[in-house]
Amino acid sequence: MLSVFRRLFSKQKVEETQDDLMKKILVAGLGNIGPKYHNTRHNIGFKILDALAKEEGLTFETNKLGDLTTYKYKGRTIILLKPNTYMNLSGKAVRYWLEKEKVPIENLLVVTDDINLSFGTIRVKTKGSAGGHNGLKDIEAQLQTSKYCRFRFGVGDEFSKGRQVDYVLGEWKTEEESAMPERLEKAIALIKSFATAGTSNTMNSFNGK
Repeated sequence: MLSVFRRLFSKQKVEETQDDLMKKILVAGLGNIGPKYHNTRHNIGFKILDALAKEEGLTFETNKLGDLTTYKYKGRTIILLKPNTYMNLSGKAVRYWLEKEKVPIENLLVVTDDINLSFGTIRVKTKGSAGGHNGLKDIEAQLQTSKYCRFRFGVGDEFSKGRQVDYVLGEWKTEEESAMPERLEKAIALIKSFATAGTSNTMNSFNGK
């Protein structure tokens, strides 16, 4: 009889652990480390996570392959990650923390810039090509799948032929800076929605807004 209770208790513990894992969310904001990249379009992933951390009173700490902070929100554990591997090797950090924290891949949200969207436009997708974005390319290569959620923040495409790199590594225009607080507020709300309401509801509520 005692062995039966032990088996039941052990099964319950496993189920509780799996349930806890489903409540863990990894949000990876992409960017490049260093002062010269701080306010560039390519660093919008860092900028959004910094804004969320500031709103919640969180402090990032340097850890393996990135700066991290964690907080509880409505029963969820949200892990914010800013890879310190530079943009082109973002996948190494994302894979490491997914595996270390045992976060299900469906609970991964990658925040990145997108030149195919006008400034400030936000869009969540559950899969898709990297679209020429080197950070997304590396994540896809490291995870061996393109089926992960990405939050694309539009930075526009106001550059001449051959000047794309200069554009995304350039700083925001004055009018973009003025509009940024409202856009960051919307981005923060999107991340919280992803963590609590799920992907489909978040897409319906925020895409194109």
